[in-house]
Amino acid sequence: MVKLRLRRMGAKKRPSYRIVAADSRAPRDGAFIEAFGFYDPITEPATVKIDVERARHWIGVGAQPTDTVRSLFTKAGVYAKAAE
Repeated sequence: MVKLRLRRMGAKKRPSYRIVAADSRAPRDGAFIEAFGFYDPITEPATVKIDVERARHWIGVGAQPTDTVRSLFTKAGVYAKAAE
């Protein structure tokens, strides 16, 4: 199964994360299929950049976001209806 999850980047005690699509059996910082977002919790306010179209694509093909990624997607408007 493909999971949408955070991949830890950055220096020790200064984490930043990439939002990636990865096989659920792969390690947290291991192989991934595609990176399509960025999350930096250190900045004030936290920096979140997500390619909404790619996120919707992965959800559409059945990828399961983790709880944290789901909340980031909600704040970024990934689940909002597309403007018609």
